[in-house]
Amino acid sequence: MEQQTAKQAQDSPEIFKPGKTTAPDVDIFVNDDEILLVADLPGVAKDDLAINLENNVLTIEGVFTSDFAGTSQRREFDSTDYRRVFTLPKGIDVEKTSAEFKQGVLTLHLPKSAAVKPCQIEVKGG
Repeated sequence: MEQQTAKQAQDSPEIFKPGKTTAPDVDIFVNDDEILLVADLPGVAKDDLAINLENNVLTIEGVFTSDFAGTSQRREFDSTDYRRVFTLPKGIDVEKTSAEFKQGVLTLHLPKSAAVKPCQIEVKGG
């Protein structure tokens, strides 16, 4: 079992740092025009969020630092690093990609290029 887990870790694009890392919940919606990702990153500030898209690999990373770290006060959440990696299909229009981040929710729009969008073919006849 340990060898199998080690092999899966080698084949995986996920790279984890020491410490607590959490995979945030992500909803993915696909339609003819775009892929829409909605990720929950509670406690993360906009400045502590990084999104990278390179060679069809999307990486979302965020850092939440608890204000109560090192104190005896009760805290609901401990500091954590968030990280998710996705391999996207070819045909994403990188130039038109956009992201919004409000109250710990990341909305990422990944438009499809015209070359991969379905189109209706008109049939002519006489």
